[in-house]
Amino acid sequence: MTAPSPTAAVLIIGDEVLSGRTQDTNLNTIARLLAALGIDLLECRTVGDRKDQIVDSLNALRATHDYVFTTGGIGPTHDDITADAVATAFGVALPEHPDAVAILARRYGDDFNTARRRMARVPEGGTLIANPVTDAPGFQIGNVFVMAGVPKIMTAMLEDVAPRLRTGAVVHARTLRVSGVGEGSIADILTAAAKAEREISFGSYPFGHGSVGEMGTSLVVRGRDAARVDAAVEALAAALTAAGVAVAPI
Repeated sequence: MTAPSPTAAVLIIGDEVLSGRTQDTNLNTIARLLAALGIDLLECRTVGDRKDQIVDSLNALRATHDYVFTTGGIGPTHDDITADAVATAFGVALPEHPDAVAILARRYGDDFNTARRRMARVPEGGTLIANPVTDAPGFQIGNVFVMAGVPKIMTAMLEDVAPRLRTGAVVHARTLRVSGVGEGSIADILTAAAKAEREISFGSYPFGHGSVGEMGTSLVVRGRDAARVDAAVEALAAALTAAGVAVAPI
């Protein structure tokens, strides 16, 4: 029997995201990586720079998913409290990690001040995540990966994270484009397809509404068995065609 694919959640941390000052792109980057590794991303939460909220969210997510990825709040300023919150969530101390101290000391030299030393704090038992952009490391503790919020840095950190993850069966996806028809007009056909093949996911995504030009619906068929996905797409396309709906693969 094939083992189930690993599951994951993302915890985005930062008042700047909730205020709208910063647009998060890290979720998309993480989601694409996990999809390529066959890991199911099932949940995402966004919280501000509030320790209790971070602790509660982290404990809930790490108890229900194989992996949790956090972004944000590991810089040198007073509101960078992610390391403190993670240590509290795991019930461990938050000492300076000697390797992190050495990395940062080389990076900053005489400018390695008290604020920058905050970035060397790692919950007891944690291991470092390399940061080839600015050197200041992230860290892993248990099934939690703590990374920077700056997208360029977070993306670079993922290169060190990816080899640590257990992979699963990759999800295959096919798309059909239905032109000139809204999703409400084909909902019954899509529902019947989903009932006929319960191991396959069928998604409906309308386009062109409220704008000049072509309108229609993109139908995305997803599953881990490529042959079953292909068969489901062929069956769906045939049902749409029989109903007089113009359909084309993408």
